[in-house]
Amino acid sequence: MGEHSHPNSDSVISANHDMLATVTGSFDKAQKAAVLHYSKNFRGFSAMLTTEQVQQLAESESVISVFESRTYHLHTTHSWNFLGFDSINQHNELKIQPKADVIVGVIDTGIWPESESFNDKGFGPVPKRFKGECVVGDSFTLANCNRKLIGARFYYKGFEADNGPLESFNKTFVRSARDADGHGSHTASTVVGSVVNNVSLFGIATGTARGGAPNARLAIYKACWFDICNTADILSAFDDATNDGVDIISISAGPFPPQLVFTSDAVSIGSFHAFRKGILVSASAGNRGLPSTATNIAPWILTVAASSVDREFTSLLHLGNSKVLKGSSINPLMMEKYYELIVASAAAAPGVPARNASFCTNNTLDPTLIKGKIVVCAIEVATDIRIEKSIFVRQAGGVGMVLIDPLGIGVGFQFVIPATQISQKEAEELVTYITTEKHPVAIIHPTTTSLHTKPAPKMAVFSSMGPNYITPDIIKPDITAPGVNILAAWSPLAIEVTAERSVDYNILSGTSMACPHVSAVAAIIKSCHPSWSPSAIKSAIMTTATVVDNNHSLIVKDPFGSRTTPFDYGSGHIKPAAALDPGLVYEYNSNDIIEFLCSNGAGPAELKNITGKPLTCKNDSTPSYNLNYPSIGIGSMNGNVSVIRTVTYLGKSTPTLFVAYVEKPEGVNVVVQPHKLKFKKHGEKKCFKVHFMPYRNSNGSFVFGSLTWRNGIHRVRSPIALNVISV
Repeated sequence: MGEHSHPNSDSVISANHDMLATVTGSFDKAQKAAVLHYSKNFRGFSAMLTTEQVQQLAESESVISVFESRTYHLHTTHSWNFLGFDSINQHNELKIQPKADVIVGVIDTGIWPESESFNDKGFGPVPKRFKGECVVGDSFTLANCNRKLIGARFYYKGFEADNGPLESFNKTFVRSARDADGHGSHTASTVVGSVVNNVSLFGIATGTARGGAPNARLAIYKACWFDICNTADILSAFDDATNDGVDIISISAGPFPPQLVFTSDAVSIGSFHAFRKGILVSASAGNRGLPSTATNIAPWILTVAASSVDREFTSLLHLGNSKVLKGSSINPLMMEKYYELIVASAAAAPGVPARNASFCTNNTLDPTLIKGKIVVCAIEVATDIRIEKSIFVRQAGGVGMVLIDPLGIGVGFQFVIPATQISQKEAEELVTYITTEKHPVAIIHPTTTSLHTKPAPKMAVFSSMGPNYITPDIIKPDITAPGVNILAAWSPLAIEVTAERSVDYNILSGTSMACPHVSAVAAIIKSCHPSWSPSAIKSAIMTTATVVDNNHSLIVKDPFGSRTTPFDYGSGHIKPAAALDPGLVYEYNSNDIIEFLCSNGAGPAELKNITGKPLTCKNDSTPSYNLNYPSIGIGSMNGNVSVIRTVTYLGKSTPTLFVAYVEKPEGVNVVVQPHKLKFKKHGEKKCFKVHFMPYRNSNGSFVFGSLTWRNGIHRVRSPIALNVISV
């Protein structure tokens, strides 16, 4: 229902009940129908209503929009060393400024407050500007918050309205901000985790665990249960976080792709209100791994893809003929001797086709054939739940598992029995050995950790890609960060993911893990530059990123080393130290966003959905590719096009001269005018145009290039993506 002038939340709730009563028939029925009220940054409510009641509400003049709630899903140490934090911290180049008291809000599955990652040693009093609460609940008291974990809220009414009582799921949960899933503790500690020495997962990945911004404060907003996040609850979390006074919001969840609209998307709406209040929202791009599957793609959100670090977890498979095959997994289990090998397709249960048995799903294997053996299983689809295969092998009497998993190589999965994942090449060698040897045997070795591996980073196979499904003029994702095999805090209650083992720290992969890395860098920038806007922070992160790996070659994609584009990594892999001093930034505000929405066909109703205000578009809206974004995209290019950008100088040395360098997209000539920009003072703005002159169609696909401004100190790079329809 947009912005409101009510004096407090109680008066908003009362007014909401009055409105609901007009369609339910009574105030009492209205109170029963209401699920959640939004009363801080905008007025609204969620309620259980019939189709007829929805129609009646939608016709009311004071109602901006009515849309159905949806289900979103979660996008599920050494990584900070890989990003250069060790050498940076030695020179005090990249630390939270203590006086800044930056607060990061994390919307996720809650927190395990007893984790050492959330201890408050060295912290002063809670900042007075923070208006949040430590909400008590089951197994969560006021004492669970401290000077680091300064706020904790939880939301479940939207979830239960859509899915039924939490108790009906027959899964472990805690009706409070306490984390029973592990995901929230993991993401929160990646952002702000305190320094904890000698951390590992069963001796794997041993080292010091820390968040990127260990001196930042933390506010938790638990809106997700059992991997499910209801949009009504997410919107409540955004409403509270934005009002509580957080500086950065990190959310590692999103809709099932493709994302079709901004105007009825909870993250898009909530994050717009945050953006308008000066709060940067960092969100995960998703784990679908295919073109046009990136989510959280509004231009006011910093959208994060996932890539690897220079560390590998290897679990070797030693064959009876002394041949050693390289596999990967998170396998702490020791085999004491060699065991016989059997291919799952040769061990089908009676009546089960061999192909079905090869995937080691429930009740497809014959216990009499696999008892006491290592079973060779295969992946059917990329989304197979790997751990379940090991459970079914164990149930049938198997003692180990080799999983042929070409796409999953390098992503550390855990299993309930000794297991390793192998590539197609290793699988062919293994099958040859099994079929030619009378008594094929093998032993699976526990995981070992290798550091400083090359090439790294590589784009994760699961990381969702562009182009932007809604507004292809905006390149998405924006940035990539470490999201493969990340060690961070965990909930001891969450044993489904950890192969039935209770742990305090766990290794996970996903854009969920990449997002908090970027949130941490944003928090550091905010602490050093408190006056910077969300778009300035975003620009600093994007324009200083790199597109080369530690071999000084272009970043490739796992597992086959295939070519990548800005639709994989956005502007590139994050470089935290460089982002602190970007030289130039591209800024835009909420008015620019409104003009952008207008240029994409938004009418008064759509604008009110996002902004909460009655607005109309001007007749001469600027083309959407002219939003002052740090990257340059044109989703449909017919002939010559000129793009306008404005940069603000935020460097220290004046005067200074920046010169433009262009990597031309294939089939397109590019001229930057002017190609030199001279700045005489800090904060000065300069406008320039980029003229694109195509001489060849791109045949329905995008062509890529870049524009880089350099002054001898700074390198300010913007990727370019053009879809040339006609010349």
